[in-house]
Amino acid sequence: MMIKPEFDYKKLPDAPGVYFFLGKNKEILYLGKATSLRNRVRSYFANDIEEKRSLLIAKMVAEAKQVDFTETDSVLEALILETNLIRTHKPFYNTRSKDDKSYNHLVITNEEFPRVLIVRGKDLTEKYTEGEIRYHFGPFPDGGLFREALKIVRKLFKFYDTKKPVGAEKNKLVQGKIDFNKQIGLYPDKLDKKEYDKTIRHIKLFFQGKKHLIIKELEKEMMKLAKKQQFEEAEIIKRRIFALNHIQDIALIKDDNRIYRDEKRLRIEAYDIAHLQGSNMVGVMTVIDNGKPDKSEYRKFKINNFTSANDTGALKEVLERRMKHEEWPKPQLIVVDGSTAQKNAVEKVLKSLKTSIPVVGVVKDSRHKPIRIIGAKKLIEANKFEILLANAEAHRFAILYHRNKRKQV
Repeated sequence: MMIKPEFDYKKLPDAPGVYFFLGKNKEILYLGKATSLRNRVRSYFANDIEEKRSLLIAKMVAEAKQVDFTETDSVLEALILETNLIRTHKPFYNTRSKDDKSYNHLVITNEEFPRVLIVRGKDLTEKYTEGEIRYHFGPFPDGGLFREALKIVRKLFKFYDTKKPVGAEKNKLVQGKIDFNKQIGLYPDKLDKKEYDKTIRHIKLFFQGKKHLIIKELEKEMMKLAKKQQFEEAEIIKRRIFALNHIQDIALIKDDNRIYRDEKRLRIEAYDIAHLQGSNMVGVMTVIDNGKPDKSEYRKFKINNFTSANDTGALKEVLERRMKHEEWPKPQLIVVDGSTAQKNAVEKVLKSLKTSIPVVGVVKDSRHKPIRIIGAKKLIEANKFEILLANAEAHRFAILYHRNKRKQV
């Protein structure tokens, strides 16, 4: 992928915000958030974009005719704006951010004292009725980043996140925990419905990207207090306004230059097949990204082409189906549970697709304990821990999926 000579990314600010890749009719093809708009957008115009990102993203850049952006005051606000815009516009190339039931959502309950809760997509309809949710924001694909973001939001607005509605505490232990959270500033220090309703409205506006309306309201309130010579109360409001204008979101800040340099970090995909003498055969894919399991990327596959035990055949089916998903990031290493037969089966699929990805196999003993890893020695030596972790996760996930499948029969 060659750099487009007509695009000058130096015109972009070295500031947080959201960038948009636009098509020939100025439709949004893809959008994302950035710590530095300039550095982040520049990374898309590298020669090896297909290898570093994915074939789908490379296609998107080739199709794009223009890059636009919206600058934000903070990375936190860029994260919120990105989520809202993806939900509104549903850009074609943002498929990884669409309708994934494992992603986090922010829910504000419809109660006397609404709670602000993190809810998985799959639990939105299973655990809550439409009437029980007052406001809903998301999905937020990066769970870790979203939780860090909510910690920052909590410094701006105090809210309840108790398991049960406020006032429904049954024992002293729960009440003690609530009192402690009030003392350390996680919960409001008093049960004032009017004041708390204002806080909830401000949280709603903040997640709608309307911080300016909160500040405008607070400035009016501050001036009223000042006119009444209630200067201590006015000073409290002034500090709130300052905090909103100077959001401390260092936990969310990433150096986009560093991200670009490290973008080829190791993504390992591990595969395993589970069945009981050939019945209820299933396959799974697990992902270890930069040394850690990324459970939001785990995938299940019901085997369609085999009704009797055929581990290598099932493995080939899973790989062929997985490789059709060009929108998923490419792995730099594939791990299979098994020996030469399983490794060869995967390599045959990759060869037929003209895709070059190294494959290693984890060979087990009769008690299913790893005894050796087969594949490129240097690759194995450098990533032994991650390979074994990926394999263990795949085996655990496959067994769990298979058990659940058998229960349904």
